[in-house]
Amino acid sequence: MAFKHTLAAALILFLGVCGAISSARAETFNIVGFGDSLTAGFGLGPGQGFTDRLQAALKAKGHDVAVANAGVSGDTTSGGLARLDWSVPDGTRLVILELGANDMLRGVSPDIAEKNLDAMLAKLKQRKIAVLLAGMRAAPNLGAGYQKSFDAIYPRLAMKYDVPLYPFFLDGVAGHPDLQLEDGLHPNPEGVDAIVERILPSVEKAIAADGGA
Repeated sequence: MAFKHTLAAALILFLGVCGAISSARAETFNIVGFGDSLTAGFGLGPGQGFTDRLQAALKAKGHDVAVANAGVSGDTTSGGLARLDWSVPDGTRLVILELGANDMLRGVSPDIAEKNLDAMLAKLKQRKIAVLLAGMRAAPNLGAGYQKSFDAIYPRLAMKYDVPLYPFFLDGVAGHPDLQLEDGLHPNPEGVDAIVERILPSVEKAIAADGGA
């Protein structure tokens, strides 16, 4: 009789552990797109922004994910640093950090932009939240010196914090009027899809590195 009780208890414990593992595996992988108007979806309709299209693309590939939009149009790295803590909730597994374009457009010193991005990466690392760093490139009309200093920010920080780098968020869209809004800066819906198509492998790798979805 004692053996039967012991066996039953062991079986209950085993089933409980299996249930906990199954529940953990079924947990939705929470991603936050943290950036400026490029993330926010400036000039686009419902469901056309980067985070919505990325979520749809990931789900189409079988990932159980939720991609939150924490983009603020006009935001600089200074603004991002100020709102990081409350914009990235507990339970976030991955942040796609896309900031710096407005610093560049306003001619903010690359040193200031780098300092702010560095602080954001440090905060996220302290919270044990994975990061995919989305780089930006300076416009040539700002001068070769500024361009060289600004463009070096993202590879340097990616190496410092050992986070994956997507070198240029607007890759494949910048310089292509057919993929941009009339302002020549922001992607149109087709441009967003082009961004998502290119960044998707990097996002999937980041998800896999953090335990999958």
